[in-house]
Amino acid sequence: MTRESMDYDVVIVGGGPSGLAAAIRLKQLAAAEGREVSVCLLEKGSEIGAHILSGAVIDPRGLTELLPDWRTEGAPLTTTVAEDRFLVLSKDKAWRIPSALLPPLMNNHGKYIASLGNLCRWLGQRAEALGVEIYPGFAAAEVLTDERGAVAGVATGDMGIGKDGRPTANHQPGMELRAKYTLFAEGCRGSLSQELMKRYNLRDGIDPQKYGIGLKELWQVDAAKHQPGLVVHSQGWPLDTRTGGGSFVYHYTGDGGDRFVSVGFVVHLNYRNPHLAPYEEFQRFKTHPAIRDTFAGGKRLAYGARAINEGGLQSVPRLAFPGGALVGCAAGFVNLPRIKGSHNAIKSGMLAAESAFAALRAGRAHDTLDDIDGAWRKSWVYEDLWKVRNVKPGLKWGLWAGTAHGGTHMWLNDLGLGKLVPWTLRHEKADHESLAPAAEMPRIDYPKPDGVLTFDRLSSVFLSNTNHEENQPAHLTLRDASVPVNVNLALYDGPEQRYCPAGVYEFVGADATGGQGAKDQRLQINAQNCVHCKTCDIKDPRQNIRWVVPEGGGGPVYPGM
Repeated sequence: MTRESMDYDVVIVGGGPSGLAAAIRLKQLAAAEGREVSVCLLEKGSEIGAHILSGAVIDPRGLTELLPDWRTEGAPLTTTVAEDRFLVLSKDKAWRIPSALLPPLMNNHGKYIASLGNLCRWLGQRAEALGVEIYPGFAAAEVLTDERGAVAGVATGDMGIGKDGRPTANHQPGMELRAKYTLFAEGCRGSLSQELMKRYNLRDGIDPQKYGIGLKELWQVDAAKHQPGLVVHSQGWPLDTRTGGGSFVYHYTGDGGDRFVSVGFVVHLNYRNPHLAPYEEFQRFKTHPAIRDTFAGGKRLAYGARAINEGGLQSVPRLAFPGGALVGCAAGFVNLPRIKGSHNAIKSGMLAAESAFAALRAGRAHDTLDDIDGAWRKSWVYEDLWKVRNVKPGLKWGLWAGTAHGGTHMWLNDLGLGKLVPWTLRHEKADHESLAPAAEMPRIDYPKPDGVLTFDRLSSVFLSNTNHEENQPAHLTLRDASVPVNVNLALYDGPEQRYCPAGVYEFVGADATGGQGAKDQRLQINAQNCVHCKTCDIKDPRQNIRWVVPEGGGGPVYPGM
């Protein structure tokens, strides 16, 4: 069946902060000059915001540049940060680092605690009001190119294809959305973005991207426990000093006066011990004496997980390629120590929109927007990442030495003495290369969940509202079906059953203990549980798992995350 085709000036893939900012900025520029610019935005989630997951303490700098009147126009940013606390945890004690000792860059006063998903929903409304065509529930599955090899748009995936690969009675072919320029705002580890980086060699000479897995729960807490505007971060327990990561606990008030607390945990995906399970580390964290009382008498409302870019400045690829550009977390503009990326994502989307608009005004199409790479490096996004460029790679020396090293660099930059640290540390290898053999690493005994403060994975996945059409081709496949047992289980004790935060992967069969004798085992993939975090795509030691977009609208539907 022939696919229908629609033509636009610009197609944007992804309805996160960068994609929506790009769409809004294009329409703003067109209106200012009395021009018509057609803009289409595709979002694989069932609605704008459905797949958005972040802490989040939001730096409004990018939003203010994009929409200066956001405060009076009803943006869902109402709780300002009133207090910062930074804790170092041991198993049963907590030490607070005085705010005066923290680099000013880490000060969150004037920032906003909010749901990034709800902010994206609001931005989506602004974009539609300006004339942007937004199509949620349609996943971009294929990059279209012209005869010169330039990107000429995308095609959405077919709907109604059965598990056997054949059309069902509900079959609808995908749509070709052709554009003069296509901006990819897929978020961290976007499947088409990864393809484009390889096709156009955008990562040549660039350090490998580094990642973390972020897990989050949203709680309604007792009034006596709620402290609107309180921001708590921690390092240390339950992780050992050689494993990077940390926590966040954010108190804020919802639109209806709801007493919300966002609690989350980040584990850097360059961890060595294959017995480590990020989800269980998160659950353990909540039991710490300095943390658990916040949730006494409260109710857990939502759960989710998402990979986070952590490579910073050294890992940002070239953005421009023939016919389009990468923006936002598809490129990796997260400031790791600040745990913030939405401000940089918005700004990168604006810069890409400005470049594309200038090209359209000049009558160009499908060429390389060469000015984008120079533009972001001249913007405050570059400065934001430059100040913290040595924080992540310095953690290779361990928690204490790495934190001291990174903190010193941030202090010097904040004092205007950045020239004293002219060097830039490098990221030496990708995260999937970091696992040690299971036999060389200590096992970790995780406590059973109590169902009150700590929970099992499947009950958590239920709260993510994850759903996939059952009769469809698997969006998680293996390049070599023998690798999970012969390599992952034999050498690493099957790490996929632990690094996945949604219970997608499990080894089943007669012998579930792992090791060389586990020949009767097989890897079962429960793709219907997938929350689209992309951890498996990142951490699998042989890069044997292939993640592609499922049928549009599938995956989580995060409420207020």
